[in-house]
Amino acid sequence: MLKGKVAVVSGSAQGLGKAFTHILLENGAQVAMLDVNEEAGQELQVQLNQQYGSDLTQFYKADVSSDQQFTDVFQKILSKFGRIDIFCNNAGIADEKNWEKTVSINLSGVVRGTYLALDHMKKQNSGNGGVIINIASLAGLGPLPSAPIYTATKYGVVGFTRALSVRYHI
Repeated sequence: MLKGKVAVVSGSAQGLGKAFTHILLENGAQVAMLDVNEEAGQELQVQLNQQYGSDLTQFYKADVSSDQQFTDVFQKILSKFGRIDIFCNNAGIADEKNWEKTVSINLSGVVRGTYLALDHMKKQNSGNGGVIINIASLAGLGPLPSAPIYTATKYGVVGFTRALSVRYHI
C-alpha cells in the first residue's frame, strides 16, 4: 500500500500517465499530475476527485522541457504536499519533424525531473529517499526504424537510468 505517499506523474493527462495515476490512487497514494494539456488535466482531476476524493490529486500545468516551469511546479508540489516519495517521468512525444522538441521532452525532461527528485529525496539533503521511475519504451531497447529521433531519446532514457542506478547503487 502507498497510503501516506506522495507521487508525481508527468504526462498524466492521458495514456500511460493517466493509467499510472489511477494505479497510484487505487493503492492509496496522493498524486500530483503534470501535463501541458491543461484542459485534459483539469477534466481528469474532476473525474479523479469524484472517484477517489478531492484531497488526493492536484493538477499542475507544466512543460517538462522548460527548466523554469519544471522547477517552479516542483516547488508548488512540495508546498502543497510537503514531500515527494515517488516520481514518475512519463511525459513524452513522438514528433520526428520537431526533433529538438522531442529530445527536449523525452530525454532532457527525464534528466531534469530525475535531478529535481534526487535533490529532494537524497538523504544527504535531509530527504526521506524515494522511488524514481523513468518511462522509456521498447524503442529504448531496439530500434524503431520509422522513428529514429524517438528511438534515440528512449535509448537515452534507458542509458541514463542504468548509469544512475550504478552511480547510486540502486
